[in-house]
Amino acid sequence: MRVKICGLSTPETLEAALAAGADMIGLNFHPRSPRHVEQARAAGLAALARGRAQIVAVIVDWDAPRAAALVEAVGPDWLQLHGSETPDQVRAIRTATGRPVMKALGVATAADIAAVGAYRGVADGLLLDAKPPKDAAYPGGHGSAFDWALLRELDPGLRFMLSGGLDPANVGEAIRIAKPDGVDVASGVESAPGVKDIGRIRDFIAAARAAARDLHDAHDFNDEAGRR
Repeated sequence: MRVKICGLSTPETLEAALAAGADMIGLNFHPRSPRHVEQARAAGLAALARGRAQIVAVIVDWDAPRAAALVEAVGPDWLQLHGSETPDQVRAIRTATGRPVMKALGVATAADIAAVGAYRGVADGLLLDAKPPKDAAYPGGHGSAFDWALLRELDPGLRFMLSGGLDPANVGEAIRIAKPDGVDVASGVESAPGVKDIGRIRDFIAAARAAARDLHDAHDFNDEAGRR
């Protein structure tokens, strides 16, 4: 179970996420987001995290040359494409940067699940997120969840991360229902938009780890019972 804390913008909260055991940290480069970080500041944060967690650069509808320049300047391990990028654009960015690419896809209804297949085998990872409100200024981190039961219609072999409205109180239920390979949080560990809360970061990671252990133990129990 990978845990990603997204939208980090200060050394203090970054260190808290790393100390609590985050597997991935997200740096947001969308200028209209309250979690936006300038490139120079992001490079400093990335340097603190390098070798301790995977660094994810969140970009929205960038072209391949711009993405390649960011990789050169900041050195992220992953690029997360959180806009309306097509499969062809995902391929182009992946080729230009030499970095694995995670494609975020918005989910609100069962019809949205059909779009997932177009990116399977194209993106290196999938992030299934709640669709933003129609008038939203930025595509993620709005604190709203979708019906996780919709994901039961996915191919059981599909690996994905789950995002959208997760927080320390509900991440356990989300893991139990959706059975993702990872969880991603931004607003759910904040005291105000863009302001990370160290206590909530710790609580979120602890809750996600506990739920993952319970899911693993239940799976092992069922396997053992089936062999008897």
